[in-house]
Amino acid sequence: MTLMTSVDPATGLVVDAYQSMAPEVVAETVARTQEAWLAWRSTGLDERAARLRELAMVVRRQRDELARLMAREMGKAVTEGRGELEKCAAVCEYYAEQGAGMLAPEAAPSDAARSYVAFRPLGVVLAVMPWNFPFWQVFRCAAPALMAGNGLLLKHASNVPGCALALEKLFAEAGFPADLFRTLLVGSRQVEPVIRHPAVRAVALTGSEPAGRQVAALAGSVLKKTVLELGGSDPFIVTDGADLHLAATVGARARCINAGQSCIAAKRFIVYDAVYEAFLDRFLAAMQALRVGPPLEEETEIGPLARADLRDELQQQVAASVAAGARLLLGGVPPEGPGCYYPPTILADVRPGMPAYDQELFGPVAAVIRVADAEQALRVANDSPYGLGAAVWDRDAARGEALAARIEAGAVFVNGQVKSDPRLPFGGIKDSGYGRELSSYGLREFVNIQTVWVR
Repeated sequence: MTLMTSVDPATGLVVDAYQSMAPEVVAETVARTQEAWLAWRSTGLDERAARLRELAMVVRRQRDELARLMAREMGKAVTEGRGELEKCAAVCEYYAEQGAGMLAPEAAPSDAARSYVAFRPLGVVLAVMPWNFPFWQVFRCAAPALMAGNGLLLKHASNVPGCALALEKLFAEAGFPADLFRTLLVGSRQVEPVIRHPAVRAVALTGSEPAGRQVAALAGSVLKKTVLELGGSDPFIVTDGADLHLAATVGARARCINAGQSCIAAKRFIVYDAVYEAFLDRFLAAMQALRVGPPLEEETEIGPLARADLRDELQQQVAASVAAGARLLLGGVPPEGPGCYYPPTILADVRPGMPAYDQELFGPVAAVIRVADAEQALRVANDSPYGLGAAVWDRDAARGEALAARIEAGAVFVNGQVKSDPRLPFGGIKDSGYGRELSSYGLREFVNIQTVWVR
């Protein structure tokens, strides 16, 4: 067995260390979750909903403690952490209220005396989750999966083992059956036997594109359903009809949420030539106003990046873009001293061939691209292997919607910040993955859609 350590990115000090699970312990845990699911699948919808409501209360009672845990393990500002946990509670309540209706049989007229479509539990779902939203990413998968009558195994990111174990404890405290939700403390190399295990019926992964390709190929080889939410390089289009102050203010928050470590953070700011300099002035002021600091301080808006290697990779992308001709307006130099901090950074005049144009920047770095008009804006917005989210800013909402209809992305927000919402389907296209989470679409990803025909 190997040690899994969590390191405080604000100090570089080890928070804690955990023993990873031996293969035989993993196999036993999977078997136990299968047994728990065999009973849970027959549990009534009212009881499933009651457990989710209780889970929401448990999360709210422990909100401050869990927010501090996130701050220590991956650097999230505690104010953002509390917001993330409130969102976890809300998704539980949403499916507790709406899940039964989503799972209700639907009449399907045919040549039978009676025919309908039923939504049955599928089985045990393996959730392979990332570190950047260590509670929300899990809850948005687990809440609908458990409401649908499934069991869940969590393989969390190796740098947040404390969060992974805390999640298992939360579900137990909410009264879910023992072993129905279990955390597997394993590294990435131990995922394959779990996917191949006959008890596991499906896999949900949120993570990088390479990880998604590997999991999809492996799951496909054993005919397991997958839902993948991968990377994103979201465009943020500012037209000549935009409210520039509002776009710049929201744009700064949208770029720097979670220290910029979000798949749906605004990353490529595509600005019409007529308002380019005026937007840059406002955007620069908004980015300068954001406070970087220790994640446990209430005033902090941007904490450190989660790991030193992530900060180093981001710095290399920025330096290479500047060397290729990008104009550095703000930031771009990591501060000296302990911690994986990176300042809010603006790169202007970004063009194809620069890392800031071609690659995903996972940190508080904004790439600003000048375009002539709507047609060029759309070409640039779609000139990406990713297709997760996008935003369009124009006081004329109808004109904004017309642009949205031509953007290749799973979600487009007109005059708003891209975000996930339990009531709306969430997911991407192209290299951002496939399938949907949240809403009724997410609930039905991991069910047996069963046709029933009665003479």
